[in-house]
Amino acid sequence: MQDILELEPPKADGRVKYGPDPLNFADVRWPSTKKPWPMVMNIHGGFWRAAYDLTHAGHLCAALTKAGMATFNIEYRRVGDPGGSWPGTFEDIRNAYAYLQQNASSMGCDPAKIAVMGHSAGGHLAVCLAGHEQTATRVVSLAGVLDLRKAYELHLSSNAVVEFLGGTPEQMPDHYKEASPFELPVQAKQVVIAGSKDNVVPPDFSSRYAAEKKKRGETVEFVDIQDAGHFDVIDPRTKVFQIVLEQTRRLLS
Repeated sequence: MQDILELEPPKADGRVKYGPDPLNFADVRWPSTKKPWPMVMNIHGGFWRAAYDLTHAGHLCAALTKAGMATFNIEYRRVGDPGGSWPGTFEDIRNAYAYLQQNASSMGCDPAKIAVMGHSAGGHLAVCLAGHEQTATRVVSLAGVLDLRKAYELHLSSNAVVEFLGGTPEQMPDHYKEASPFELPVQAKQVVIAGSKDNVVPPDFSSRYAAEKKKRGETVEFVDIQDAGHFDVIDPRTKVFQIVLEQTRRLLS
């Protein structure tokens, strides 16, 4: 099976600007079902680097839209872009979410049924958003980088987190405290999904996160998908995706 990163995704129904930067835009897809629709704001991964964009996430969003959910697949400034990295990257995420909240009704969506979803580094950004925005009440992490100190300890993707946060935990302690979901209180309902054969972001980033957050009284469901790899969770051609779809539907019900 061809890698999802190499496939040309279905075209979006439209593109909207949510902020002033050229990278502040989102691809929107509309279901054919009756309004108002539930909405998924999707944040793509790529270890926060400009080398990876929203294109590959189009497959995921098209499949979710086919299943009856409007999707808002966002682009944002990343490491290597002017203004990218922390906190500029996260400012874009917050602005995209604010735009969606303000315009959900006029876009035909139910403002009470918005979920924020992210894959890999996008999973980190999705849960981080819920840690800073109490109005973000539903969040789905797909193979998320949910513990940034651990990401540093393991030197994931050649110390991508150091590039993103501007230094090590010793050099930038406030950044790690503000940015790491593992350290943030999150009031949202959280679904944390990981594949047991993920060799990009170890699955225990998700399992340890869920176990620790449950101890703190947070509402977290951990979904361990056996024999799934890092990109299987965003590939609609896999059986794994049906689990992602069911979990997202349930969260929005």
